[in-house]
Amino acid sequence: MSTLDATRAELALVALYLSKAEARDKICRAIQYGSKYLSNGEPGTAQNVDKSTSLARKVFRLFKFVNDLQALISPTPPGTPLPIVLLGKSKNALLSTFLFLDQIVWLGRTGIYKNKERTDLLGRISLYCWLSASICTTLVEVGELGRLSASMKKLEKDLNKNDKYQNEQYRAKLKKSNERSLALIKAILDLGVAVGLLQLVPKKVTPRVTGALGFVSSLISCYQLLPSPAKAKAP
Repeated sequence: MSTLDATRAELALVALYLSKAEARDKICRAIQYGSKYLSNGEPGTAQNVDKSTSLARKVFRLFKFVNDLQALISPTPPGTPLPIVLLGKSKNALLSTFLFLDQIVWLGRTGIYKNKERTDLLGRISLYCWLSASICTTLVEVGELGRLSASMKKLEKDLNKNDKYQNEQYRAKLKKSNERSLALIKAILDLGVAVGLLQLVPKKVTPRVTGALGFVSSLISCYQLLPSPAKAKAP
């Protein structure tokens, strides 16, 4: 492959990545929480960037609550334990509520909706919904990781002394386990962010800590949305 072809392939990946509204939202989220970390809650340029980016992100999320409503009523994979199903559906319901209320908050912040006290109240309720959804996500990922670990151990026994990494099924399970481990880390980080935004423990989870947690969580989200080279080559 020539240098020009390699450049074209890389640009195709970047174009595919940036064509996703979700990817642009997560990039803005990284900027938002990076600015929060720099400002540490103090007035200045960094805090202005934090606030303006936060408001801009709400536009990216307009009507996004429909996605979680769809997931809420969609069937779950066969064989999924009932507790994990209930936690997953609770997460979808809570996220959908959070995103819906967030739209009203956006209307209040832009001045379209005039009731500031109601806007602030709905903002806190929406954050509690996000906090609860993050708890559900954490529990779901822990449960799914446990199921994956058990199935991988069983597969290892079935393979006997054969090289497990040569087995396609084992590699697929290992990849899924790595993906869920990363999702678990992100969910835990988001828990800390929600606690910080709600100021539940302000002395420990300061604006700087909240910014750091949110920035790392955003980088993980950006990584999770990376397209595979195969998708970029598709017409």
